[in-house]
Amino acid sequence: MILLEELKTKKEKICIVGLGYVGLPLAVLLSKNFNVIGFDINEEKINNLKNGLDKTNEVENQELLSSNVEFTSSPDRIKEAKFIIVAVPTPIDRNKIPDLSILKKASELVGKNLSPGSIIVYESTVYPGVTEDICAPILEKYSNLKKGVEFNIGYSPERVNPGDKKHTIDKITKVVSAGDQQSLEVVAGIYESITSVFKAKSIAVAEAAKVIENTQRDLNIALINELTILFNKMDISIYDVLDAAGTKWNFLGFKPGLVGGHCIGVDPYYLTFKAREVEHNPEVILAGRGINDSMHKYIAHQIIKKMILLGKDVSTSKFVIFGLTFKEDVSDVRNSKVAALYEELRQFGVKPIVYDPLADPKDVEEEYGIILTKKEDLPKADTLIVAVTHDEFRKMTPQEIKEYMNDHNLLLVDFKKIYDQGEIEKEGINYWTL
Repeated sequence: MILLEELKTKKEKICIVGLGYVGLPLAVLLSKNFNVIGFDINEEKINNLKNGLDKTNEVENQELLSSNVEFTSSPDRIKEAKFIIVAVPTPIDRNKIPDLSILKKASELVGKNLSPGSIIVYESTVYPGVTEDICAPILEKYSNLKKGVEFNIGYSPERVNPGDKKHTIDKITKVVSAGDQQSLEVVAGIYESITSVFKAKSIAVAEAAKVIENTQRDLNIALINELTILFNKMDISIYDVLDAAGTKWNFLGFKPGLVGGHCIGVDPYYLTFKAREVEHNPEVILAGRGINDSMHKYIAHQIIKKMILLGKDVSTSKFVIFGLTFKEDVSDVRNSKVAALYEELRQFGVKPIVYDPLADPKDVEEEYGIILTKKEDLPKADTLIVAVTHDEFRKMTPQEIKEYMNDHNLLLVDFKKIYDQGEIEKEGINYWTL
């Protein structure tokens, strides 16, 4: 507990490795009570943060400028810290296999700059065993220090919901774990300075808890997506069904749609990877993933079918897509299923035009090869697909929507159902939703 006291009195420092959606808000919060170094290998990002600019929009500019975080891209600054939090991405590769390369490189970097007596806490989403069986040996190798003797490890899974200003880090319960009881008390003490904590029985339990949180959500959404397809064949609106079923006190309010991003669309694959490793076939989890991973194909086919029924020539019609980020009111385009929808439409000979007020055009082009169109350069659409419910799109009136469209047999695709069908159809626009 000496380390906790030294951190509280600012004799020792905390270092956050990775300043994205998870690391940056955490660094700013902790800097209110501790000396905090914020490290990221991206020099451009560090320069932006020093100037009060957070491209993720998770931290307000003024809050960033007034924080006491020491932002740096110099790895040797890690040596100054005795409490290190690693918050780097853990994506999947093209084959849906966990990609731990960034996490391994971060562990190597920390290991090379690790001071004796330190505690390293991982926040990245992983399957059970990664922290102790993969990260710890890397730390030992590059530091020449012994885990449990000269340093210790912990795990506290991130629970950041990008764009959510209600469930911020300081308003949720943080699960914490560590390699021994003494280290657990230090880890808990740090996080308790900003929010409530739950002490998990072990690091593996904390890792497992994280990976099932989003797996559970994924499966629930998959069920609704499958029901959507089923009821569509019966000419029944899933939204009407959900409105009726939702009157029961314990009915879960999940909605249909595209499931992308770096959490729900990724975490289940971490669990299924580990399941196969221990010779278990995760049938239910993979079935849910299969439904959600193919939902963009179903939506694309329904759009084309509707256009043909309207007598439109798909090959010459103008298709405009509003929104490309993986969810509303965020700039993150990682694992965007709208990009998958875009590619599926292209298979029909369609050349979609995409507009997103929040996405970084450079990120979109590098990630998907898609060139975003500026608002003022948008052509009049035959089919307007509102794919992401950014605030700008939610506030649009039927009259404003029509301004972006042509004059004959128009189709508005609103699979998130944010507009009133009757009001849209009053403007002479055909309407389709899931």
